[in-house]
Amino acid sequence: MRVGLLGTGRIGLFHASTLAHHPAVTELLLADADPDRALDAAAQLTAGAGGAEVVALGTVGAVLAAGPDAVVVATATDAHADLIVRASRAGLPTYCEKPIASDLAGTISALREVERNGTILQMGFQRRFDAGYAAAHAAYRSGELGFVHTLRTVTADPAPPPPGYVPTSGGLYRDCLVHDFDAVRWVTGREILQVYATGSNRGEPFFSAAGDVDTAAALLTLDDGTLVSCTGTRYNGAGYDVRMEVSGSLAQITVGLDGRTPLTSAEPSGPAAPKQPWPDFLSRFHDAYLTELDIFLDVARGRRPSPCTGHDALEALLAAEACELSRARGVPVAVDSVRSAAALRALPAQEVAR
Repeated sequence: MRVGLLGTGRIGLFHASTLAHHPAVTELLLADADPDRALDAAAQLTAGAGGAEVVALGTVGAVLAAGPDAVVVATATDAHADLIVRASRAGLPTYCEKPIASDLAGTISALREVERNGTILQMGFQRRFDAGYAAAHAAYRSGELGFVHTLRTVTADPAPPPPGYVPTSGGLYRDCLVHDFDAVRWVTGREILQVYATGSNRGEPFFSAAGDVDTAAALLTLDDGTLVSCTGTRYNGAGYDVRMEVSGSLAQITVGLDGRTPLTSAEPSGPAAPKQPWPDFLSRFHDAYLTELDIFLDVARGRRPSPCTGHDALEALLAAEACELSRARGVPVAVDSVRSAAALRALPAQEVAR
């Protein structure tokens, strides 16, 4: 396969290395908003014997014109929707890091283009491909937990992102907790009906200046009455912490609890802090990132359907949008109310008037 990789920043370079060493990839075509960065990435990648040929074509247009068999989008968020549309119009199977767009209107518009062209889109919610989340998914469906009444999720970064990242990130719910919302939907197979969210700022003032929070909590109600608490923070000096607890009437299971989880027990006989806690998302989800691209290449070759569609990304974003509204208003917000408003905003003015 000939694969185009658009965006050679941190996650893009990681994906480029994965693709360059994948046995199904014969040629990897790189592009970046900064062509020199694409050239540097190509120089860094040494696939070795049997690996892909890595070529830096510089621009997105050059990569698409070269006729790849599939594309991987790992650019900055504000370019995702346009690149999804361009790849779709070229008839190319596309993998894209979340989100589709920073807003609902852009997301819906891009999805309509994908549907119109009948192309494949796989979104990058890597937790679906993590062994722990897969085990929770299987346990939920097997019935071994009994009826599940409560889920609890934690996403905690060890340190804040750079100040310049925050104003364009979409905020803590859209940028960070959106992964939890998608994981909840995937593990349970249920939809999020309502959210009640709040947030605070205890750290750097640049979060408040951008209208964001550095710590957040949300209570979700699923369509079968299951309650879900989601918490997130940009300040967890103990390390990178991502967990999910699934509690049922017969048993419970925890995702993300291992020898590197940055927790210290307060009990005299409990475990001590790990010597090597997880430092970041790339190390914690290393294997999941490899797996999702391996599966995408199968999807692109028509061997299986997309395991994480644009619709899935939209549903997670709707929950995040509902959380932002709830935080601002101080009241619970129904996800369907956000869905209805977003659908109207995405329609041309003459259609709304009708």
